[in-house]
Amino acid sequence: MKTSLPTGEARDTLRDFTADRRMLMLCAMALVTGTFGALAAWALVKLIALCTNFAYFHVISTTTTYLTHARLGPGSVFIPVAGGILVGLIARYGSKKIRGHGIPEALDSILTGASRIEPKVAFWKPLSSAIAIGTGGPFGAEGPIIMTGGALASLFAQFFRLSAPERKTLLAAGAAAGMTGIFGTPIAAVLLAIEVLLFEWKPRSFVPVTVSVIVAIAWRPWLVGPWPLFPHAGLPAMPWWGLGLCAGVGVVAGLQSALTTAALYRCEELYEKLPIHWMWWPALGGIIVGLGGLIDPAALGIGYDTIDALIHGSVLMHAAIALLFVKSIIWLASLSSGTAGGTLAPLLLMGGAAGAIEAHVLPCGNGGLWALIAMAAVLGGTLRCPLTATLFAVELTGDLRVLPAVAIACAASFAVTVMLMRRSILT
Repeated sequence: MKTSLPTGEARDTLRDFTADRRMLMLCAMALVTGTFGALAAWALVKLIALCTNFAYFHVISTTTTYLTHARLGPGSVFIPVAGGILVGLIARYGSKKIRGHGIPEALDSILTGASRIEPKVAFWKPLSSAIAIGTGGPFGAEGPIIMTGGALASLFAQFFRLSAPERKTLLAAGAAAGMTGIFGTPIAAVLLAIEVLLFEWKPRSFVPVTVSVIVAIAWRPWLVGPWPLFPHAGLPAMPWWGLGLCAGVGVVAGLQSALTTAALYRCEELYEKLPIHWMWWPALGGIIVGLGGLIDPAALGIGYDTIDALIHGSVLMHAAIALLFVKSIIWLASLSSGTAGGTLAPLLLMGGAAGAIEAHVLPCGNGGLWALIAMAAVLGGTLRCPLTATLFAVELTGDLRVLPAVAIACAASFAVTVMLMRRSILT
């Protein structure tokens, strides 16, 4: 004979017990982490501009400047070397945790550090990243801001009596807010937090992270600038049969991602064999960066102007080839040295350059469309976050029409990389 539970008890067994009053408390705290993330993004953008203008143009200014069309002489080779020396000194005597591109370090704090980050990381990480990028390092600001936003949120959380999962939620909320502050991509930032940092989609984490990025995107027009970052609605619609080409571009992007990841691991192994202290590795990487800048200045620095040019289809074939090879070489040499900088913008640049080259043999679309599809696919495959990469491309341009094409390419790239590589660039 069956015994049925009272209606109230039956409903209670189906309840998600991760959602309670403490989730509302985390949402209130996320208002603070979102503000911290936006302010940190503003500060990092200004620091990078200050270092770039001082190092290359010998002026003190926080106006954003790019190096694409800069006239660099032989002496410019020593600028990234000097930046590498400063970053190495900060890593050795300030905090070793500033080494790397930010996301693995944030992930390590979550997995092994109970989501606790030291106060000095919140200071040294943005400073060292601004020096590295401002002196020509081929990085983006997003990795450092993810670590900095997460560090500030972690410090804020440590003032309260919170559990490790609750601190993890606020750390991810701060990281996502920082990414939103830089790129103006709130949905992609939430997905990145879920796919890369939280590994869960529960109300206790999803709702506070969402609150945090909404606060950050509200602050962004006042602090950083309008969004989308690369507004462009002129991308041609993709015919139905072109979706198969998108899958092909995704496969190529997956191969590019796997090759890039393998090359990065190999470069790290080579640095490990050097008979000198790791403090000097960023300076050695700076030599290669400086030489690469003489060949193609567009490969230096943060490169958002070049991403915009790729999406608008204004990068010529020979320029795309030079950008792809120079950017790949200097990025691998520099990142593997343990310097500070982000990976998202370089992956977008390398993928976009490959897409611009592929556009010359594809029967439909234009250079801008295939550059956008390829840059999203390389990002999704290399970081193994296809959902994030798909929405990231849409939010960067504000063009929803590219969603099916980008989704197919990201899925294909992701499938290739997981089949070929046991580890991602984050592990």
